[in-house]
Amino acid sequence: MVSISFNPFPNLETERLYLRRIVKEDVNEIFALRSNKEIMKYVPRPIAKSNEEAMEHITLLEEKLKTNEGINWAITLKSDPKLIGIIGHFNIKPEHYRSEIGYMLLPEYHGKGIISEAVKKVVKYGFIEMKLHSIAAIIDPENLASEKVLQKNGFIKEAHLKENEFYQGRFVDTVIYSLLNKHFSYP
Repeated sequence: MVSISFNPFPNLETERLYLRRIVKEDVNEIFALRSNKEIMKYVPRPIAKSNEEAMEHITLLEEKLKTNEGINWAITLKSDPKLIGIIGHFNIKPEHYRSEIGYMLLPEYHGKGIISEAVKKVVKYGFIEMKLHSIAAIIDPENLASEKVLQKNGFIKEAHLKENEFYQGRFVDTVIYSLLNKHFSYP
């Protein structure tokens, strides 16, 4: 079994991005993400209704970090420390050398390749530093933008599960994409 520790917190850099720890001062931006109906329409979680709920989310992420059950980064541009999105590994299963990744980005930054750039770095971190064998991403089948990001980064569609989750009074489908370490193109 792989041993995972996120202490000290690993800040990451790409050509345009700086991925840093999410802090309580990011509460307004986390609220902007988690309260945006357009962003959240593919995320089967309740929409944040207040900064207090956004702060609860930050607290949850911090707890997962401290117990090495998950790690999330604030996505920022190198030119501006303001959080514009989040990305991370969660549902980490050290005994299976596997995790899931998830991400979200403020709408004004969509279509600029930011998520794809962040995914590449976070996946590389997962394979090299966390010693993972595989990384999954579970998405709504209607989230075509996320599907394109995953395909661009080498993820393969493994399954389309029909009505496997119940959310807001209805059954919804999920699609599982995954990437094996041996199939990752290291930049």
